[in-house]
Amino acid sequence: MPSLSWLDETLPYLTAAVPALGGRIRTVPEDFCVEERPLYLPCGEGEHLYIRVTKRGLSTPDLLLRLSSQLHVKAQSIGVAGLKDAQAVTTQMISLQGVKAEAAAALPTDERLLVLEVLGRHRNRLRKGHHAGNHFRLVIRDIREGAKEQVSQLFDQLLRRGVPNYFGSQRQGRSGTNFQVGVELLKDAARRNKMSRAKRMWFMNAYQSHVFNLILAKRIESIDRVFLGDWAMKTDNGACFPVEQPEVEQGRADRFEISPTGPLFGSRAPWATGVPGDIEQAVAADLGNTPESLSKAGAECGFRGERRALRVRLNELTWSLEDSVLTMAFWLPPGSYATSVLREVVKTSR
Repeated sequence: MPSLSWLDETLPYLTAAVPALGGRIRTVPEDFCVEERPLYLPCGEGEHLYIRVTKRGLSTPDLLLRLSSQLHVKAQSIGVAGLKDAQAVTTQMISLQGVKAEAAAALPTDERLLVLEVLGRHRNRLRKGHHAGNHFRLVIRDIREGAKEQVSQLFDQLLRRGVPNYFGSQRQGRSGTNFQVGVELLKDAARRNKMSRAKRMWFMNAYQSHVFNLILAKRIESIDRVFLGDWAMKTDNGACFPVEQPEVEQGRADRFEISPTGPLFGSRAPWATGVPGDIEQAVAADLGNTPESLSKAGAECGFRGERRALRVRLNELTWSLEDSVLTMAFWLPPGSYATSVLREVVKTSR
C-alpha cells in the first residue's frame, strides 16, 4: 500500500464528526487520475510549441528531463503550469521553446509516456499557475462496510462548507522538515546567499505553508465564516478585501462568493485584525515570531507574500460506492490539493 504520509494527523478535520471511512489509495496509478484544465489554448503563432501529454508513474520534473534530453533543448526552455504526481495517471499541457512540431510529434510513447498530442504554437511560455484548475478521478478501495450514508454526510458537508485548503506534504519533502530549513534561512542571510534563488525560495515557501496550515487548523470550525478584521477573497477572481461589515459579507460567504483567508507572509502580505488577527498573531508567537518580524523577513529575503483562501469549493462532485470501492470525480482551483479531500475521507494513516 502506498504511504499515507501526506495525511498529517496533527491537522484537524472539517468533517471530524463523520467517522473515518478507511480504505486504500493509489493501489494502482489509475486510482489517481488528474487532468489539467487549460486557462487558454495556443493561438497558432509564436516561438513556443504547446503539447498535451498523458503520463503514468512519471513525475513532471522527470518528464521535463526526458523531453530536454530527447529534443536537445535546455530545461529552462520548457514551461509547465503545474507539477503533477508521479504515482498517478496525469494529463497536462507543456510549452517547448524553439521546437518544431514534427520533432515533438515523433517522440516515442511507452508505458510511462502514454500519449503526446501537438496542440499548436503560442507567443508565451507556460508558467506556474497558467491553468484553470485540475479535474480529478480518485478511487479508494476497501472502504468500511455500511458506509454509504456516512459518505453522503461527509460530501454534503464539504459541498456546503468547502474543502480545507491545507497545503499538501509535497512542500515539506520526504522527511517533512523543509519548513525547518526555511526557518533557518530566514535568519541566516549568509546561508541564503549560497543557495540558488529557486532552492532558497522552495524552503521559504515550505515555511509559509507550515504557518498557513497552523492558522487554518485554528480556524477549522469557522472555515466558512467571515469576521470583522478578516481579509476575504473573491471566488471568481481571487481579489482580496478587508471585511468591515461581517453581517453583510456572511451572506456572500454562504453562497461561496467569498471565503476567509490566511497569510502567506511576505513583505506586502497584509495580516488580519480583530479575532482573526489574534489567531494569526498567536500562531506566529507559538513559532517564536510576530507578524511584523515575518513581514520584515519576507522583505529581506525578497518575497512579497499573499493571502490564501482557507477553503476551496468542491466543484461538480460525482461519486459512487460499489461494494467497498468509492469512486469520486471533481475539480479544484489552481494551488489546491486533492489530498485535502482524501484525508477527510480516510482520516487515518494506520
